[in-house]
Amino acid sequence: MNPKKAVSSTDVARLAEVSRSAVSRTFTEGAYVSDDTRAKVMAAAQALGYRPNAIARSLSKRQSGLIGVVTSSLENPFYARLLSTLSTLLQSRGYGILLVVADDARFDALMESLLAYQVNGAILTTAPLTSTSAFELQRYGKPVVLVDRYLNQDLISSVSGDNERGSAAVADLLMRSGHRRIAYVSGDDRTSSNRDRRHGFIQRLATYGVALMAEESGGYSFELGTVAARKLLSLSPRPDALFCANDTMALAAVEVARVEFGLRIPQDIAIAGYDNAGPAGWPTYQLTTVDQNLEEMARVAVDLMLRKLETGDVSPEHLLVASTLVERATTRQQS
Repeated sequence: MNPKKAVSSTDVARLAEVSRSAVSRTFTEGAYVSDDTRAKVMAAAQALGYRPNAIARSLSKRQSGLIGVVTSSLENPFYARLLSTLSTLLQSRGYGILLVVADDARFDALMESLLAYQVNGAILTTAPLTSTSAFELQRYGKPVVLVDRYLNQDLISSVSGDNERGSAAVADLLMRSGHRRIAYVSGDDRTSSNRDRRHGFIQRLATYGVALMAEESGGYSFELGTVAARKLLSLSPRPDALFCANDTMALAAVEVARVEFGLRIPQDIAIAGYDNAGPAGWPTYQLTTVDQNLEEMARVAVDLMLRKLETGDVSPEHLLVASTLVERATTRQQS
């Protein structure tokens, strides 16, 4: 059985007895076409089952209508929700997305592939601190916006949560609760989010005359967070509080504390995370954490991207979104 031949704009023009350019204008937003011509074209298109070829139209205009969205991990609930929110917002504004999943090791190579797909711009939720490929993409006139992080070079626009203030709020909470043996589980050292959360936390503790008891790297992952928590909880004396640079590691710490060490949370140890990802609020965990206001962060990022597309201005802008401490059952006032 032969596949059915696709209906072309020429077929529609012939049936509607109009020019091919009139068909093109009918399906181009903002293009002028008379009401009579539009009615003829739409009737012919419906009769023939015609659908305009968006790819061919984008090539002719040298505009794909696509925004590249680069993320590092769909396993982390925070990034999965961020990706969903960004996609919904972009689609509501008439753009499609080209999703690229890239760890830091492959980041530069995969960024190059975005140029081949002629994306209009790129929104990055992952980028090593020293990456130059994001700047290279922007050199080709493609605006780039980073979300939840920024680069060491002041060259690329970014929308971030206020990580230093958010982690400082956790330090304040632990101090108010009477904790003094405090350990920190850090994230990926190559990211701005980890650097700022660590700095904000340590600096605020210092104002109380308190230093970190210990620190281990959990790489922002559940597996490495488990190893880090196990090391910290094996210390003698044991920490009376853990602050983890994201919720994924904090949830790992909760599991280790309860299952492997038989500790009561928060009576024996307080645990706090960062992101307010979905599982943090589940009854099993009720994790104290910092909400980054993800929806607002995504909205600001999309608005910034589309403004840069409209104006052609790729000069860097750095915007902060306020964060909020969410106190739940894994921390409590000590007696």
